[in-house]
Order: sequence, then C-alpha cells, then structure tokens
Amino acid sequence: MKNKIIENLKTLFYALIIALVIRTFLFQPFYIPSSSMEPNLLVGDRIFVSKYTYGYSKHSFPFRPSFYEKRFFNKPPQRGDIVVFKTPEDNRTDYIKRLMGLPGDKIQFVDGNLFINNKKIEKKTVSTDTKIFCGEQELYINAFEEILPNEKKYIAVYNLNGGYKDSDVFIVPKKHYFFLGDNRDCSTDSRFLSRVGYVNEINLVGKAQIIFFSNDKKEGSLLKFWKWNKIIRFERFFKKIK
Repeated sequence: MKNKIIENLKTLFYALIIALVIRTFLFQPFYIPSSSMEPNLLVGDRIFVSKYTYGYSKHSFPFRPSFYEKRFFNKPPQRGDIVVFKTPEDNRTDYIKRLMGLPGDKIQFVDGNLFINNKKIEKKTVSTDTKIFCGEQELYINAFEEILPNEKKYIAVYNLNGGYKDSDVFIVPKKHYFFLGDNRDCSTDSRFLSRVGYVNEINLVGKAQIIFFSNDKKEGSLLKFWKWNKIIRFERFFKKIK
C-alpha cells in the first residue's frame, strides 16, 4: 500500500513537471475576457499561445523572476501578429492585441484612417451597419479588411457613432511595440499612454495561434448541457488565429 502511494505521488510529480515545462516553454492557454478583439476573437474563446515564437523573458516563467532584464533567443514579432503581453501599467495583467507599430514607426489616426509611417493603410469594406458587442453593449459598426505594408490582412471594426477619429503622432521607441485592438472603439491599447502605451519587448508573452474551445456565456452556463448547441461554439474549435 505504501509503495503504491509513493508511485502515485511520483506520477503526479512528473505530470506536474511536464505540464510546467510545456506551459513555460511551448504553449500556454488563455481565456478571452473582453470584446476588444472582436470579431476575430470573441469573449469566451480559449486559445493557445506559443511561448517560443518570440523567445523568452522573465514574463515567460511563473512568478516572473527579475534576475534578467533581456530576452533569451529573441525573435522579433511581425507586424499584424496577435500577441499576448503584460501591460506596462502593472507588468502583471495579460492583454491581447494586434501588433501594429514596430520600433521607430510613426502611428497616427486621421479622420478615422490609420497611417503607419505617413502611409494610409488600405482598407476594403466588408460590411456596414452591423452589430457587434462592446462588453454588454451592442455597437453599430462598419467592418473593414485592413491590409498592412507586409500584406497581412485582418478584419477591423469602427463604431458608426462617434468613433475614434484623430490622434497625435505616436513614435514607437527603441525595443518597444505599439498595439491596437481590432474592435477599435472598444479597446484600451497603446493609444492610451497612461494605461498601456508603448510595450517593452520584455513584456511579450507569446503569439496567439489557435482557438481550442469557445462558449457563449450570454447563452448560459456550460452546466446546462441541454443547451450546448447554443452555448458551445463548435464552429470555432481548432480555428487558426490570423
């Protein structure tokens, strides 16, 4: 009996070590709690983020050890990547946004249009007068396919009523990045310098890769298995994140 207990404890210990290694160096699951990345990521999506894509920093490890203020095996992210990072406000909270500005870039909004390094980002209308969520509130939006200088394409949405129009010029500092939410008028991102602002490369956690599960909390609890056809978004399972 004693030997069996010891063997079970060893198995549990090894399983925990393996899980910790995978979470630290390979993939970490995250839950999407807000509407800031709609329509590409929905509240209730559960995603896997690759930890190795950009290398590792203290934020890759549990308890965020502060013994080293650089990245190991550093690989620069690409414009248009959807990235999980620690917000500079507290270096603890996980945010997920789309990378728009690289070090040295100039970012500006003029009359609702996005400019990167003085060049207007091309956008094509996908839909007009469409509803989308911002928390519990529904917004009427126009949806556009934006095309970045590196040919990265994605859907961004803008509020029809009083959306974000104009800004000062944001100049991204060395070793920092500029992020935006795809739901442009429902996102606290790098435009808000006191909350997020420019994100140091040290704060990057990883790249969003795939949705592995999704449920709509507005339709009810997962415990209501008889409503799973409405609660669980089966069509989003194992959907690659672009």
